[in-house]
Amino acid sequence: MHILYPPLTIGLSLMLFFAEWRWTRTEDEQWYRLTRFFEKLFIINFGAGVATGVTMEMAFGILYGPFSQAAGPFFGNILGYETITAFMYEAGFIGLMIFGWGKIGRKMHLFATFNVMLSSSLSAMWILVANSWMQTPTGVELKNGLFQVTNWGAAILNPDFLKAFPHMWIATLELALFFVAGVSAWYLLKGRNVALFQRALKYSVLAALVITPLQIYLGDSLGRVVAEAQPAALAAMEGHYHTEINGKVNTGWHILAWPNDAEGRNDWAITVPHVLSLLETHTLNGKVPGLDQFKPQNRPPVLVPFYSFRIMVAIGFFLFLMALWGAYLALRGRLSVDRVAQNKWFLRLLVFSAFLPYLAIWTGWWTREIARQPWIVYHLMTTAQGVSHMTAAEAIFWLVGFVIFELGVWIGAWYFFAKVIRKGPDMDSPVVEEGHEQLGHLEAPSHDETAAPAYVRPA
Repeated sequence: MHILYPPLTIGLSLMLFFAEWRWTRTEDEQWYRLTRFFEKLFIINFGAGVATGVTMEMAFGILYGPFSQAAGPFFGNILGYETITAFMYEAGFIGLMIFGWGKIGRKMHLFATFNVMLSSSLSAMWILVANSWMQTPTGVELKNGLFQVTNWGAAILNPDFLKAFPHMWIATLELALFFVAGVSAWYLLKGRNVALFQRALKYSVLAALVITPLQIYLGDSLGRVVAEAQPAALAAMEGHYHTEINGKVNTGWHILAWPNDAEGRNDWAITVPHVLSLLETHTLNGKVPGLDQFKPQNRPPVLVPFYSFRIMVAIGFFLFLMALWGAYLALRGRLSVDRVAQNKWFLRLLVFSAFLPYLAIWTGWWTREIARQPWIVYHLMTTAQGVSHMTAAEAIFWLVGFVIFELGVWIGAWYFFAKVIRKGPDMDSPVVEEGHEQLGHLEAPSHDETAAPAYVRPA
């Protein structure tokens, strides 16, 4: 549930910085209005991310006590670095970004927004260091029940991190672009603030034309790391049970299948010959290890990674097609202010597409975490060894508690998202002046010389 919020914080902070930078350079009021509007959505999302993030870190100690103790010398330090160098850094500048309008200079406010963008990316970097180390643990050795660091550089720059962090960071931009495009499309369909949201939609769609194919490429690069470092995980993602069939290399790639772990096979499958070998070995008949190459107790479950991986990939290609469609419309001049609202189906699909990156990130994490099983630290500690020992009643208590809390935050976040979006951007209040707060007009003094002057603050 926590992964639903930080990606939008990271990606949207970059877009807020871009919009505010354009305003400071051009004095175009529309950039200012877009910045202030999407900043409100950013704040709601950031609050939800903080609430669920703190809860998640608490869950490490409660639900994964043995893991937290054993991995503390590395994992705990990395989370500490994230708190000191990213979270506290971000929190200070978010205060300036939210409350600094009109109180600090425009350039200083832009600097604050830049630091929110930078610190949120730093936060993502440290979190991916920690999680990637669980995937490909390097630079440590297990001594006396503790993961002792032997090489900090190797531990931090582990093989998975070098591909997973760029893939995740670009995913945050993809999410933010389609979030902004989806919200803008909703306003255009309603005929509200057309000139304002036409600009946001056009810029987002054109940026997505670069981001979406880049994300597909990075995903493929990460898949190669998985193939080399976690062959069992790759086999689960592909529903690849048998390395060979009837003495011949099994090269088939399953478009759809129904995995049967108990029998060690797919009950049915729609298979394309040679594609799996082409994807993983770049040869027509290259051998890709199947699950039959691993001990039964070391095989991950197949059903969830198999379908979550396919959902993620399908969404990635769909968003790329949406970006291509948007670029085509832009080249034909159909995204201009007077014509953009005519593209009804494109706008409707953009609204729908605003939710798809969330699902892609969610299913991507399911793939990443479940395909690693039964390991919590790959080939060093099993999940069974890392979880806290508690009674069934205690486990149910914590499960129910977390579910209630997380759903409460999720419902609250979307309630306030909807409220802000329905209300729309503030188009009436004056643009902030340089370096001081707008106080509105000073009322005429009363005849009573002792009466204090009344300041009227605009809404």
